[in-house]
Amino acid sequence: MSGPDDAPEVGTAVLDLRDVHRTHGSGEAVVHALRGVSLTVGPGELVAVMGPSGSGKSTLLALAGGLDGPTAGEILVEGQPLGALDRRALARVRRRRIGYIFQDLNLLGSLTAAENVALPLELDGVGVRQARRAARAALDEVGLTELGGRFPDQLSGGQQQRVAIARALVGERRLVLADEPTGALDSQTGEAVLRLLRRRVDAGAAAVLVTHEARHAAWADRVVFLRDGVMVDSTAPLGGVEQLLAGSGR
Repeated sequence: MSGPDDAPEVGTAVLDLRDVHRTHGSGEAVVHALRGVSLTVGPGELVAVMGPSGSGKSTLLALAGGLDGPTAGEILVEGQPLGALDRRALARVRRRRIGYIFQDLNLLGSLTAAENVALPLELDGVGVRQARRAARAALDEVGLTELGGRFPDQLSGGQQQRVAIARALVGERRLVLADEPTGALDSQTGEAVLRLLRRRVDAGAAAVLVTHEARHAAWADRVVFLRDGVMVDSTAPLGGVEQLLAGSGR
């Protein structure tokens, strides 16, 4: 069996969900968060995921990022089945291949902005000087060049969100998973973040963006809509989103 550090085959999808189910609880209390979801995201592709609250959007991202495991089905990142990995190997894949922008940010309060951004690289064995240099470059990309020495509680909510985005984009991550990444940002800064995400995708990465804004989904190559854990696919970003939202009764 190939290891998690093996190079992916040419043409391999960056993310491949195959008939994925996720249930919580059992008996009368069972909750079907996802029901038979299949989704393939290739290099250079940005996919937006939309749907009502509780439709399974965040569950899908958690599974794609290896933060949770499916009840049934298979998840592959660059051809590597996540279910075949032990905990250490899975953590290594998350550090090297997956950038995750959490809705609640998950910044460490005891680290500066630059240290938060550099942390995944340092945990992966990159030297401190090289990791901090990469962190400064990532912070520069999100417009926080001068704030790398500040701690999270010294930053505004929008600035903290941009630090979290820089942490997800630092290094050579091939898969970026973003859960409402523009939620705490003003419209101008939000557009700049989406432009940055689009640029990373156009350079060959793959990204999945959870959003409730049709104007943000319009940056995607494809939009999928979740309702009650079931996926509906649309290949026309803006018009498709509007039709799906109208059909959902929102």
